[in-house]
Parts: sequence; C-alpha cells; structure tokens
Amino acid sequence: MSEPEDAALRRAVAPVICYPNETLPKPDMALYRAARAGAKKIDEVLASPREACTFEVPQGGFFRISSVEGPQVGDLNLWNRQDLSERFYSGKTRALHGTHLTTGERMWSSFPHLRPLATIVADTLDWYGMDAFGGAVHDVIGTRCDPYTGNLLSGAQYHHCCHSNLTRALSDHLGVSLTEAEPHVHDVLNVFMCTGFTRDTGQYFMKASPVRVGDYLEFFAEVPLLGALSACPGGDCSSEHTSDVSACYPLRVEVFETAPEALEGWAPPARSGYDGSHGR
Repeated sequence: MSEPEDAALRRAVAPVICYPNETLPKPDMALYRAARAGAKKIDEVLASPREACTFEVPQGGFFRISSVEGPQVGDLNLWNRQDLSERFYSGKTRALHGTHLTTGERMWSSFPHLRPLATIVADTLDWYGMDAFGGAVHDVIGTRCDPYTGNLLSGAQYHHCCHSNLTRALSDHLGVSLTEAEPHVHDVLNVFMCTGFTRDTGQYFMKASPVRVGDYLEFFAEVPLLGALSACPGGDCSSEHTSDVSACYPLRVEVFETAPEALEGWAPPARSGYDGSHGR
C-alpha cells in the first residue's frame, strides 16, 4: 500500500501521555529511609538457580533482593498475604510509571483494590537509565518465561521456566496442588532484567543485565506481603531462556521488620475509592 500524501503530517502528531501521574499519592521517602535505618532483619531465603523461593513480609517492613554469586535476573510475584486475590498488576503499574521501575516508584495491585503493594526504596542500578538501544532495567513489560510459550515455539517440555518455578514454590508454600496454585501466578516485575523494544520492528528484546554481585533492589511493604521470586533460567538474559544453556546464579531475599514507632504518621494505603457501581 502506498503512503498517503499526508503521511509525514500524521507521523508528526505529538504524543499524549495516557496516564499523567503527577497526582499519584507521593511516597514519604524520608520516612521510609528513617524506618529502614532501624529495621531488624528477621528472615533470609535463597532462590536457587532455575528455582523459586517464597517469603513473607510484615506490613511496614522491607525486603531486599540481592545478586550474590553472579549476574542473574529474577521474576517477582507479590500478593496481599491476607487476600491472594489482591496481587501485583504489572500492566497498570506500567501504565502509571512506564516500562521500567526504580526508586520511588510502586508496584500497584489488581482491581478492585488498585493501591500500592510495595514501594521501591533503593536501587543500586538506578544509574543505568536508558541506553542507546532503548534498554532499561527492572521491567514490567515482559510476562515471565513459561512452558506454554516454549512449547508453542519449539515443541519443548521445559519445567524450570519462571512460571513453573513460581507455581511449584507457591504450591509448596500454601500446601495446595499445582493446579490450585497456578492461577495465582501472574505477570512479574523482572528484577535486574535489561529490556526494551526494537526501534524498527517494535519487538521485545533482552540484553545482558548490568547487575553485579552486591547489587540490590529494596522495597517497603505497604500491605502484608507474600512474595515469590524465581531465579530465571536465562541467567543474565544475554542469550536465551527456557533452557539449561545459560549460566545461572542464586538470588537472595532478606526481610526486615520495622519498629512501630519508626512509622509514626504513616498510614496503610486505602483501597480504590471507586464506588464499584459500574454505571448501574
């Protein structure tokens, strides 16, 4: 099909931000930093290579995900520990904050709640920004590597992709069957993963993560949290995933409890104020 005469004019139309976020509630980062300074470590778990771990964080506490042996990305799921129907909503988080998250931005929960589950309070990779390829770190673009897409594309039966890792870990934590656990597994925050979209075809790409041993991403728990973290079979995602080809390393999760007095003046986020009538 040939271009219309006004093709250049149509392409030159300025974009409009779909969800201007200036009116979003602002996290009190100074309060969070002060509370974190006196927080006490209460738990530590390890996501082994090509496996997942689960962890619980008290409301008002913190958790830190760290690279401990080599460059490795992780797929993170979060739920309200008291109500698993309230879980991380990556699509709405992406719409509100953009394709990648960093310090001061939040992981928002699913409808009808739509409130912060966790706030990022520290990111040792916040220096990376966006590179010349359009890549950035900690994405909410990708879903999670899964056995269904792997089978569709290659006919493989691979069981240590992030979807399956998270399903097994959640099944074990809750003491339920894989069939019962799997519907709770959802789109992830790709921790440490460096991704973007190609400029010519708009395809989702990954590249070697800039994460190094000692780097971490740290969160404040706005509600009581259950988390699951998979150490992706893609390793640093420099080549491929959904296989055992890449070098993989563990990821550490540390959980910290805050003294109640350290959060004086803080209130848990309320559920969405929408009345739920949907026009009826």
